[in-house]
Amino acid sequence: MSALPAWLRVEAGSYGEMAKVRSVLSRLGVYTVCEGARCPNVFRCWGEGTATFMILGEVCTRACRFCSVRTGNPRGYVDLDEPRRVAEAVRRLGLRYVVVTSVDRDDLPDGGAFQFASAIREIRRLAPGALVEVLTPDFRGSREAVETVAEAGPDVFAHNVETVRRLTPLVRDRRASYETSLRVLKTAKEVGCRLTKSGIMLGLGESFDEVVEVLDDLRKAEVDIVTIGQYVRPTKSARYLPEARWVPPEEFQKLGEVALSMGFKAVASAPLVRSSYRAEDLYEMALGLRPRAVLV
Repeated sequence: MSALPAWLRVEAGSYGEMAKVRSVLSRLGVYTVCEGARCPNVFRCWGEGTATFMILGEVCTRACRFCSVRTGNPRGYVDLDEPRRVAEAVRRLGLRYVVVTSVDRDDLPDGGAFQFASAIREIRRLAPGALVEVLTPDFRGSREAVETVAEAGPDVFAHNVETVRRLTPLVRDRRASYETSLRVLKTAKEVGCRLTKSGIMLGLGESFDEVVEVLDDLRKAEVDIVTIGQYVRPTKSARYLPEARWVPPEEFQKLGEVALSMGFKAVASAPLVRSSYRAEDLYEMALGLRPRAVLV
């Protein structure tokens, strides 16, 4: 692929806020994916009181071909004090909206669901004013694991389908499946999660109609919020899939309008959109606290 198009370039933000957040995270020994995933929106999110924390370590048991997280076998290790430290970081930084995500942990019987629940409860205890969104792995489709997370009361339960049905075996680890992801999202609704959310990347070789099919499948699973963004290869390593194309902003806008017409309560669709993009805004839109529109 050619160099990044103009619509994927972002201006640097204030390093003062970045330094403050880094200092707190370093002292507490907690990790965010905001920097690790090279998110282009890091300055905006941190400046607006939002951050995405990654729990359960930095080693993933899966090897998806779009993700830069290290793959390996954590051998069942779980830092049980991690939820408290994440909550303490939320408190010290005065965050209003928190996203908690994790690596896949197929080495754990519950896939790490208990750690998610603990993180939610600790944030409620130490930073009771913060809203909490979880972005979970698929827990191998376990209903019990989804219930464990749901019982802790997240404000939003999110799980990403990532790509269209046809490309799932190419893009995601062989242990992931399109159907399992849809089942997890459907289960989250069934066990009492008020708002559910999912995301998809474009530029991997999918067609417009295939993306519309994903949106239709997500609505059938009663998903409320959807994010649509451009896939960008983490590095030139052969491990990662190359971009098939740069999707223009007008195509994102069209898909966002299609999503709204299907009944999604909140939609973000633009090249720079990532899973946690304007998460608080999407939450408020889904609750009807602001007018529905395609966030770009």
